[in-house]
Amino acid sequence: MTLLIAVHFGVAMLAPLLARWLRCRAYFVLALPPLATAIWLGLQGPAVLAGAAPTESLPWIPALGIDLSFRLGILQWVLGLIVSAVGALVLFYCRWYFADEDPAPRTSAVLTAFAGAMLGLVTADDLIVLYVFWELTTVFSYLLIGHKPTRSANRRAALNALIVTTFGGLAMLTGIIMLAVTSGTFSISEILSRADLQLASPVIVAAVILILVGALSKSALVPFHFWLPGAMAAPTPISAYLHAAAMVKAGVYLVALLAPTFAGQPGWRPIVLTLGAVTMIVGAWRALRQYDIKVLLAYGTVSQLGFLVFMCGLGTRSAELAGVAMIISHALFKAALFLIVGIVDRSAGSRDIRRLSGLGRSLPVIAVTAGLASASMAAVPPLIGFVTKEAAFESLTYLADGDGVGIPKLPALLLIAAILVGSSLTVAYSLRFLWGTFATKALPDEPGDPEPTRCRRIPAGFAAAPLILAAASLVGGFLGPQLTAVLEPVAATVPTGHESHGIALWHGFTPPLLMSALVLLVGFLMFRHREWIGRIQATLPRVPDAQETYQWLMRGLDRVAVETTAVTQRGSLPIYLGAIMLVLVCAPGGVLLIMTDFPSGFRIADSPGQVLVAAVMIIAAFGAATARGRMKAVILVGVTGYGVALLFLLHGAPDLALTQILIETVILVVFVLVLRKLPKYFTNRPLHSSRWWRLAIAAAVGFVIAAIAFVASGSRIAIPVSTAFPEAAKDFGYGLNIVNVTLVDIRAWDTMGEISVLVVAATGVASLIFIRTRNIDLTRLAGPRGGRRNRLNGNGRSMVWLRGGVTLSPLKRSLIFEVVTRLLFGTMMVTSVYLLLVGHNAPGGGFAGGMVAGMALVIRYLVGGRHELDEAAPVDAGRLLGIGLIIAGLSTVAPIAVGGRIGQSYDISIAVPWLGNPHLVTSVFFDVGVYLVVIGMMLDLARSLGSGIDQHEEQDRTPAPLGATTAAGSSAAR
Repeated sequence: MTLLIAVHFGVAMLAPLLARWLRCRAYFVLALPPLATAIWLGLQGPAVLAGAAPTESLPWIPALGIDLSFRLGILQWVLGLIVSAVGALVLFYCRWYFADEDPAPRTSAVLTAFAGAMLGLVTADDLIVLYVFWELTTVFSYLLIGHKPTRSANRRAALNALIVTTFGGLAMLTGIIMLAVTSGTFSISEILSRADLQLASPVIVAAVILILVGALSKSALVPFHFWLPGAMAAPTPISAYLHAAAMVKAGVYLVALLAPTFAGQPGWRPIVLTLGAVTMIVGAWRALRQYDIKVLLAYGTVSQLGFLVFMCGLGTRSAELAGVAMIISHALFKAALFLIVGIVDRSAGSRDIRRLSGLGRSLPVIAVTAGLASASMAAVPPLIGFVTKEAAFESLTYLADGDGVGIPKLPALLLIAAILVGSSLTVAYSLRFLWGTFATKALPDEPGDPEPTRCRRIPAGFAAAPLILAAASLVGGFLGPQLTAVLEPVAATVPTGHESHGIALWHGFTPPLLMSALVLLVGFLMFRHREWIGRIQATLPRVPDAQETYQWLMRGLDRVAVETTAVTQRGSLPIYLGAIMLVLVCAPGGVLLIMTDFPSGFRIADSPGQVLVAAVMIIAAFGAATARGRMKAVILVGVTGYGVALLFLLHGAPDLALTQILIETVILVVFVLVLRKLPKYFTNRPLHSSRWWRLAIAAAVGFVIAAIAFVASGSRIAIPVSTAFPEAAKDFGYGLNIVNVTLVDIRAWDTMGEISVLVVAATGVASLIFIRTRNIDLTRLAGPRGGRRNRLNGNGRSMVWLRGGVTLSPLKRSLIFEVVTRLLFGTMMVTSVYLLLVGHNAPGGGFAGGMVAGMALVIRYLVGGRHELDEAAPVDAGRLLGIGLIIAGLSTVAPIAVGGRIGQSYDISIAVPWLGNPHLVTSVFFDVGVYLVVIGMMLDLARSLGSGIDQHEEQDRTPAPLGATTAAGSSAAR
């Protein structure tokens, strides 16, 4: 299972390349992972049905008892088959849905990854793992619904779905933690087997209700239902997969999984049954008002999800059997119907039933396929929708007598009546869909004899997927006994209620059969008198719906945010820093005030050199605080940073000293780039009272930091964990540089987070300059490469040291700098690679090497301008950042493929002729990722604060800095 999930994600990463090479035929390749999964699950069927429940488990966070564990019970097997089989058909269908001119490479990648996330969700046997995949489906659905981010409808629908499902996910996470802490385990199978957890306790009740919030929001039940119809802005294959067979089924799956154990908890049945019945009626009623057949199916899906949650959450044996069976039937007919909508849209060019006529004759195969799927949705015999719904009606007859769930007679009858009304409405909107799409009828804007809508011919492969699903709905109606045998073990896990008579086409003349006949009759009459129903709907009082309420709440939240921002974000950097520092003084400083035990003594320094360096740093800090010129202040701040590097070096930490020197140099360069657009001097305003407040805060912060350092240095009571690092670095990390091994091996996840922060920071800086995208047009100068002789005029030749330099004004060029830069650049790049490779055993590493390479690029920019930077690095910085993150991430998780732990290092010795047996530590690949991320960050800074501002100046889009004639400058001159 783990390998299959990984294959989905691996193929998803290759999807954009496949789409570029194969165009739409790439979807054939992308369909292979879910197809292979479906085949593998089919082969596992005998073992699963025999009760074997195959499991896989890999340690993830042993300290918390969290494992990457997966389990394949019957319920997981059924959902896995749905997710993989329908996913393969949808990807196969995409081959003809998308055009070769635009094969939607991003969508293809995300859709494949979504299939892998759904497979992980339905097979996860650890609550945290389940939550991770749960949120992955949320993120992927956001990207899929926002298929075309340039369209406001896609953006709005994607954001609505993200906010609603994320809200539910956060509530569910809280419930998961509460449940795991109470039960003492994160294992789902172990929790569900614990009889003591069925006893009502405040913590368990609260945890279960919070988990239900997540499930109901994911499955679009009232009041969260409004996000699903809006998500129809996504392409039709996405709707067919996410909103029929996959994402919305996640909440139903979770309810079906937890109901056998927790359905008896206080609050479960009132919430699940009430919201399920209300959702079924609201969704079906709204479906009768729709003209867009895709939106009609969306509201029908909302209605069906309410029915599914009702049945799976009822918590009786017969209802559990019927609910899981209905999950299968709903996936078959609803996915088929959504795919048919896509065919109609592509063939006829419209989804509006007021513009469609005669498609039954133009597309007979599609019409028959839609008829089978719609009949299954309406529960017409002998389709699978009929046999599963009749099983559901059987469980309702037991509910009328209590069925051991403790629901009073009147509420039980009301719930049954609600389900019957919702089922009748389902028949009505099923007929509305079939009639509105395929019937020959007069169109409102075309008086006279009805003319059939013109259709384009569709390829046979385009119709294959919905035809297979509709045929499965037909065949499934005759396989009721076999389906009962498969699902009976799932129903047996429920301790309450009557056993079902099973799923079959014929049980005799029974109350469920009478209920089915009544529903079909009432539904047909409602469709027959649809104009009358429409007039009734038009006369009903206007009440705000869930979408309007949501928008009202979001506008209120935005208003509160604006007011809060206006109060707290005043646009003053001193106020921001002052607030942060005041919190530092009050919180840790307050703790220091009430402490009674302090260290008895401390050493001021270990050597006279440290005292000398500290004195220089103090003088530089005082000078920076009192300097009038900005550049002078920056240089003095840099002196304090270099002083820290010297202290590291004197204390025996050359690796830290090297890194500190490089970082301080980069900071100086960034300051210089920024200062180009700032006045030369600080303001010369008279001494104001606010400066005394700043002085007081600065002094308090200095005192608190010094006191914390004093207390922390003398408060150690345990042996430092770092004492084991030297041995661990050599034995497990295969390196002698403890700092580097710690970064790329012992604490690789921390480093992964830190380089992610670098990516975010670089993106933030780029967004401030480029606003919309960091991609700028890279300019490559024509002509011979630098270093060759270039004919400048007819009288002689001249050496071109830097090709970009020729674009600068002669007043801005320096031959000496160009020559030195040309000589240094290669040396610095080689040095950066050297630092990268030796970092495991000597001072260096990917971060230091990347900083050196980045500084080499910045020097090329400073000497030759933006054109020279483009010559030196003709690549997009964002690509470097992304590739670096991918390499670091893959190298971290790659050991899992060979049975190792996440982040584990391996020492590989290779026999090379004439070179002996050089060894390679696999963590160097992680360092390569860090190296590329740092170079990408430096390139982003150079392009943003350097080239970007240069272009703005050329286009007169940036203000020029004030000169030395300001008050400060005049004062200095005097």
